[in-house]
Amino acid sequence: MILSNTFIGQVQSKTDEKGRIFVPAAYRRVLKEMESQRIIMRRDTDNECLIFYPEPVWNRKVNDLRSALDEWSGEDQMLLMQFMSDAEIMETDAQGRVLITKQNLQLIGAKQDVLFVGMLDRFALWAPEAYAQKSMGQKALADRIREKIQAARQNRE
Repeated sequence: MILSNTFIGQVQSKTDEKGRIFVPAAYRRVLKEMESQRIIMRRDTDNECLIFYPEPVWNRKVNDLRSALDEWSGEDQMLLMQFMSDAEIMETDAQGRVLITKQNLQLIGAKQDVLFVGMLDRFALWAPEAYAQKSMGQKALADRIREKIQAARQNRE
C-alpha cells in the first residue's frame, strides 16, 4: 500500500549564490507528515543525481544494508564505509532551504537550475539536462513498466 505522504512529481528550482535551494513546498509537507526534521543526502550510486531520504526512511535503508553485510568481512565493511561516507545529514532552514555544496552541484552537472524528482519515499535532485537525457520516452517507459509487472507476476506464480 502506498501512503498518502509520498514524494511525487517534478519541480524546477534554482540555487542561490550560496548554493541554497528551496525544498519544494509539497515535499516539505511530506517531510512534516513523516515527522522528519532531518534529511540525509547522498550521491546516487548509478545516476548523476543526489538522493534525499527522510531520516526514518534512511534508517530503514541502512538497517537493511547492514543486515545484508558481514561485519567481519573487510569487503563488506568497505562497502558500508563507502556508502556512508557519501552521505550528509541536512536540515532545512527556517525558509525551507538546504545548502548544497558546489562540489555536489558539480558532481551532478548542475549550475543554477535544478530539478527535484519524487521517488515515493525519497526524492532526487538532478541537473535538468541530465535528467532529460537519461529519461526514456513515454512509449519506452510504458513498455518497461509492463515488462517489470509481468516479470513480477511470473515470479509470484
